[in-house]
Amino acid sequence: MAAILNFMPEIQIPLEELRNWGQLWLSTNNPDTGGIKQANCFVRKQSVNFATFIDKAVAESLAKMLGNIPVVAGSAKKLIPSQADCVEMGPARIIGGVRPQNFDVAYRPDGVRIAFDSKTLNDIKSVGKNWQNMVNDLATEAATVHTRFPYAIVAFMVMIPEPALGSKQQADLVRTLERMASRKDVLNQSHLAEAISLVVWNPVDGTISKSIPEENSVLRIEQFSKILYPQYVSRYKGLPPHDEAGDEVENENDEN
Repeated sequence: MAAILNFMPEIQIPLEELRNWGQLWLSTNNPDTGGIKQANCFVRKQSVNFATFIDKAVAESLAKMLGNIPVVAGSAKKLIPSQADCVEMGPARIIGGVRPQNFDVAYRPDGVRIAFDSKTLNDIKSVGKNWQNMVNDLATEAATVHTRFPYAIVAFMVMIPEPALGSKQQADLVRTLERMASRKDVLNQSHLAEAISLVVWNPVDGTISKSIPEENSVLRIEQFSKILYPQYVSRYKGLPPHDEAGDEVENENDEN
């Protein structure tokens, strides 16, 4: 039975969970080791685990869009998903045209159709030192997918605590990410992405900034699903596993 495409729900980031992470970010106590840490940053373990709930929110939204299919755990050791039609969350190993790459969320029923990665810059030092390297990583990840799978949709979400973002860095980062989030056609350059969200969050209360990026920016998280869904529909509507009832019969009649 064909999976019926649904409009992709808006990505919902749990406010309480983001607020809890904010308390860890602000604290000088390290609950993972019982030791002391610097305020306004994560320790390494926290940085690695921070975006997991973001990946979960994206995976669940994609699963609903794709016909309420299951979300399953990915594996860095497997080159195909564990089920025929599912969204993988966790390390999904994709062999691209540039390099092998593990993505946080993937949909690949017949090869890569959607690849998503979350990125975090978690303190002032990290933003200042690493934001340009992160941009390079985004471009390389998009290129490694698109050079082998030009019809694939590559999407990213970048998370940064608002106190860690300087005004000059903010302007440069927003302009750069907006340029990168401009791949609307399969013939566009491979290093561009179909969708990118920049989520600037407040560690004190877990809220997401309403002004960074600006309301009309393609980087707003509210725009993520609105951009990704029509891209997917334009490339895959009517094709398995979303073939509509009657398509096969009509095609057979056309051949007679």
